[in-house]
Amino acid sequence: MSASPEPHDFRAFQASLAARIRDPRGQPRPPGVPARRMRVYEELLYNNLEGFLLACFPITRRLLGARAWRAMVRRFFAEHRSHSPLFRDIPGEFLAWFEPLAEALFPKRPYLYDFMHYEWVELAVSVAEEEVVPPGLEPGRELLAERPRLNPTARLAGYSYPVHRIRPRYRPKGTDKGAYWYLVYRDAAHAVRFIVLNPLSARLLELIRDTDLTGRAAMLRIADEMNHENPDLIVEMGRNLLEKLRHAGAVY
Repeated sequence: MSASPEPHDFRAFQASLAARIRDPRGQPRPPGVPARRMRVYEELLYNNLEGFLLACFPITRRLLGARAWRAMVRRFFAEHRSHSPLFRDIPGEFLAWFEPLAEALFPKRPYLYDFMHYEWVELAVSVAEEEVVPPGLEPGRELLAERPRLNPTARLAGYSYPVHRIRPRYRPKGTDKGAYWYLVYRDAAHAVRFIVLNPLSARLLELIRDTDLTGRAAMLRIADEMNHENPDLIVEMGRNLLEKLRHAGAVY
């Protein structure tokens, strides 16, 4: 025996209740729901959402101040429809919602999206499902002669502002805009680590991530891209850099 279809008026009530919870100021209270009980629902769900976001974006909230932060979270709650049922994905959805709105919402804070992505990438790395150490790799491999492997949890992130320096007491000016690269990864102790990269190390890690080149071949490609007169010097720099990255647990 098939189940009876859900009554239309109940579906309408559910839709009205959800709309009110998302946007208490813009939507009417559903008929029959006491104002006090409605406020409990509104505050409970909003506070849960804000709690997940604050865990990922604590400094963003300090940069914006309580009023601007809550206004942004309220707008996200009212407008956005999540594509994932997982609570851990809420900050990523918040960031994706904010990206096309960033310039219009905060024209005096052009660095804000970059900084929020920098805060979010720590969460993304902390919950990455990949194993920290790829199975089957020998710890003493010669990384110039063989293909270096990037830590599977690693994210290579590039920004237009020095996001690692941003705090309530330091906010970049337009003249601070440039190219800033970071490697974010989880080490063997499951701690999230950040490495500030120079252009050479960032390019090497791009090649490690995107190609099958040996360490030597990657450094020779970089030397060619630089039109450097002494490729052997660049290769030797690569040897030292790869050893430092291996010691830090960033490559294997």
